[in-house]
Amino acid sequence: MQKQKCVFLDRDGVLNRERGDYTYALEDFEVLPRVPEALKLLKKNGYLLIVVTNQAGVAKGLYTKADVLACHQKLQDTCDTLIDAIYVAPNHPNFSASLSRKPDSLMLEKAIAKYSVDPAQSWLVGDSERDLQAAEKVGVRSILVGDKYAPATHAHQMQDLWEAAQFILQNA
Repeated sequence: MQKQKCVFLDRDGVLNRERGDYTYALEDFEVLPRVPEALKLLKKNGYLLIVVTNQAGVAKGLYTKADVLACHQKLQDTCDTLIDAIYVAPNHPNFSASLSRKPDSLMLEKAIAKYSVDPAQSWLVGDSERDLQAAEKVGVRSILVGDKYAPATHAHQMQDLWEAAQFILQNA
């Protein structure tokens, strides 16, 4: 079976607006500008699109898995159902230990095995150091997006997913 290339995507801050608080209510879940266009471009160029997201608010009892699923349905509806899979780590170390939660890499490892992903041809786009650490553990190149970190914090740092998609295609 031929290995597939993939773009792993963090959710909050990459696909939807980071609110600085937990995003779980549909009215607060806002897909960022140019995200649907970026996903279409990546998909057109043969990339699997897999979301890997920590959702510690579930373990903390702040919201439910149903709230998370509703937000993911809104994301899929807004993005023409282009996302191939969504992996969720609903844990938090103070409540329930998990190797799925980034910076650990179990979500990525499961997706790599299930979808026969070639890490050498794949990327992760995230907005935090823990996203990049998870990517490094499985040999996936990474791109840091957003404005949480000073410029030049990471070798590949872009404004948003649209810029990251352009970079991925230029460096495939």
